[in-house]
Amino acid sequence: MEGKLETRDSRLETPGAASVSTAPTLVVRFRIGGTVRFLSHAETLRVFQRACARVGIPVKYSAGFNPHPRLSLPLPRSVGVESDDELLVIRLADEPRDTDGTYEARMRRALQEALPAGIAVTGLERVGSGSFQARSAEYWICLRADLAADLTDRLRRRGQAVLASESWVVERKLPGDRRVRRIDVRPFLDAIQPVEHGVMVKCNVTAAGSIRIEEILQLLELEREDLAGPVRRTAVEWGNNKAG
Repeated sequence: MEGKLETRDSRLETPGAASVSTAPTLVVRFRIGGTVRFLSHAETLRVFQRACARVGIPVKYSAGFNPHPRLSLPLPRSVGVESDDELLVIRLADEPRDTDGTYEARMRRALQEALPAGIAVTGLERVGSGSFQARSAEYWICLRADLAADLTDRLRRRGQAVLASESWVVERKLPGDRRVRRIDVRPFLDAIQPVEHGVMVKCNVTAAGSIRIEEILQLLELEREDLAGPVRRTAVEWGNNKAG
């Protein structure tokens, strides 16, 4: 729901994608939860940058007077949100020497050992060049047990009203900017499905971005006090547009 995010600082990427490169690439899948869910996007990138340095992954750097590591998180995660399906793209400076075919497995184990508790590496693979882009994301919002029964019908009616509308405009304040933008978030909403003890929300991710967690709670008329725990991103549909 947040979409976003390479010769540039990976923190400044366009929504939903990492740019095309012909350099060798590692794609790391991981989960994040616990207290490390409070890391910002930039802080998460720095954690992985230090972990890559510890295990000897040859990360490529951008050119210029202030080079940056070519790491990117194609779909940034809102602070406080847990996630089961995160993707890290690492552009390599050199093709890894792999005489026995175990490079990916060894790097996965080493990277896991170098990361803090709360981040679990679920996969690591070497791929050809291309752009990695999130197309949709699903979120699970768990409600307090003592409120779930009363909120289910209200959420169903509210979700139906939002999805039946042609537009739904919210006011979004940009970080570090006093200006407020009016954003139509209806195109970013694909499904709102109340289920027992919570609600599943599926969001589209486009080049224009996506809807934010706080905006979803606002549309559903939910307060943080209504939730039984952190919002969780349960699944992401990823696309890889091959270069060339």
